[in-house]
Amino acid sequence: MSELLPLFLNLSERRVLVVGGGPVAASKLDALLATGADVRVVAPDIRQEIVDTGVTVARRGFAASDLDDVWLVVAAATPDVNRQVANAAHDRRIFVNAVDDPANASAYLSGVVRRDGVTLAISSRGDAPGLTGLLREALDAVLPKDLTEWMDEARRQRIAWRRDGVPMEARRPLLLEALNDLYRRRTRSAAAGEESRPVEKSCG
Repeated sequence: MSELLPLFLNLSERRVLVVGGGPVAASKLDALLATGADVRVVAPDIRQEIVDTGVTVARRGFAASDLDDVWLVVAAATPDVNRQVANAAHDRRIFVNAVDDPANASAYLSGVVRRDGVTLAISSRGDAPGLTGLLREALDAVLPKDLTEWMDEARRQRIAWRRDGVPMEARRPLLLEALNDLYRRRTRSAAAGEESRPVEKSCG
């Protein structure tokens, strides 16, 4: 397989079809609903927890017409049904995420870390979801605790760069220096706090 193109999609108010009504389909709903997508679920049997989310449901088998006005499909059914979905979506040039079924997939949902406006995604092309999960946990553990301040500083710098016409190739070293300054200021502030803290006398 050729290399995948990492891509973040804006699905707000765009229709996403989920084919399948079992636990695998249910596990994908939170992430889809968080994007603001118009999620619809099609399957003969649909778990109550899916219905309880308020998404539109159709209790029947998949039909090609279900792909009308759809931007993305999540196929979480049997391999045979997933194959039907993939074939119909291919004809309409719609990307398909086939859960744990990479042979029928053209899009791969990833392990995701979201923190303070930063999103990191890890993919193993659907071949090793366990490894993807481990890498996600590792990245979450090493991200700086003050990432919110990093984001705020990056936004401030970007406004100044655009105002001053700073070229793209010059921005990364400038941001690195700004973040180092932020770190130095915090270090000095922490040191000053330690020095001003009263020393408790021992009573012995």
